[in-house]
Amino acid sequence: MTCSKSDGKSLELASSCLSSGGIAILPTDTVYGFSGIVDLKGRNAFGTDGRIRRIKGRDEGKPLIQLISSPLDISDYTDDRIPEQLLEKWPGPLTVIVNVSGKSPYADPIGTVALRCPGDPWLRAVIESVGAPIYSTSVNRSGFPVLDRIQAIEAEFGKDADLIVSDGDKTDAVPSTIVSVTDGCIKVLRQGAVTIGG
Repeated sequence: MTCSKSDGKSLELASSCLSSGGIAILPTDTVYGFSGIVDLKGRNAFGTDGRIRRIKGRDEGKPLIQLISSPLDISDYTDDRIPEQLLEKWPGPLTVIVNVSGKSPYADPIGTVALRCPGDPWLRAVIESVGAPIYSTSVNRSGFPVLDRIQAIEAEFGKDADLIVSDGDKTDAVPSTIVSVTDGCIKVLRQGAVTIGG
């Protein structure tokens, strides 16, 4: 199923799809992304992480970025000190890898997590409605270029995704910058849409 982001029901459709364990292709403030709800309860009831990996043909060892609805939410997941120069880039196209704290809502222990608060208000509203972070990874088969035209996305993945939300082509989009603060200093792992000094 495909709907337009401008459709008044798009937020409800996206939220419903994700909340029920579906896989959606959603527009972000960078590129289109495969999204699924993050299972905070540890029961892997939906298995969205594995399903996204199977669709992409992605290595199990590569973690998926998780999107949060507010910059303040990062404190729920880590005790790491996030430098102000990073926080001021949120909401926006910056992914920050942090150590997961013992007080985080994850039921299963995980060492680190890559979090991003996207710049798109519609997408943040979807995440808030879902009530949990959502996975996000670029729309492409592993090893192939990222798809940036909605017609190509529908042709390639229309049968794999439960919902596609169209926001037009994103031919000039640049992926998020990825940094790590897990050792107390900023390490730039991928320079993307925003420039961060290492």
